[in-house]
Amino acid sequence: MLKINGVYKTFHPGTVSEKKAICGVDLHLKPGDFVTVIGGNGAGKSTLLNLVAGVFPADEGTITLDGINLTHMPEHKRAAYLGRVFQDPMTGTAATMEIHEHLALASRRGKRRGLGWGICRAEREDYFERLKTLDLGLENRMSQKVGTLSGGQRQALTLLMATMKQPKLLLLDEHTAALDPKTAQKVLTLTQKLIEDQNLTAMMVTHNMQDAITYGNRLIMMKDGTIILDIEGEEKKHLTVEILLEKFAQTSGSTFSSDRALLS
Repeated sequence: MLKINGVYKTFHPGTVSEKKAICGVDLHLKPGDFVTVIGGNGAGKSTLLNLVAGVFPADEGTITLDGINLTHMPEHKRAAYLGRVFQDPMTGTAATMEIHEHLALASRRGKRRGLGWGICRAEREDYFERLKTLDLGLENRMSQKVGTLSGGQRQALTLLMATMKQPKLLLLDEHTAALDPKTAQKVLTLTQKLIEDQNLTAMMVTHNMQDAITYGNRLIMMKDGTIILDIEGEEKKHLTVEILLEKFAQTSGSTFSSDRALLS
């Protein structure tokens, strides 16, 4: 489904601020893969997701999604194939718009816009049923401004919007990092359910080692812009934080030093 071949990305090349963010990454995702991505600060996790999303171009290499070459495609055109949920709950929603208006926009992703009537009765019924699956009571508040919702409710709504059109790839960039632990757990449970029910292919960047182990069928660990561990199948099922740290030390020759990840 996703093929990343020989991708490099350097920020501010030739200056004192030069940073080699991604260094020759090769990564292939099969249809239905749910991959968690973890690593210390500056490992290249979010940069890798942003390269796939087209936030900035790769210096070298190719990125292909379901046979479509995304390498030189602008970000707004890639949006037709991707679903994205950001770290900040405010990023994926507009505070002054109503809940059903957000879902209407999401349902029209990739379609031509016209001057037809806004939201028909059948659409409202569909939105009601979709919101009901969130178990947050939002189905009875569809005309409410999104700015009045909590961070967890907004993130759940963003997740629903990102998966409405069954994207070829779902990108989750630390989408529970700004939430309290209880709300984060609920959003993660919802994330897994939506991915499994729709058989989506997904990449989830997280700073929480236990979440990286618990969720998904495959775990990738990055360091200095490269992938140093790629664990899946039975090996991932029996993985623990202690085993993961030991594998990191054996592979990289150093200890894992991200306080944020370890404390999580």
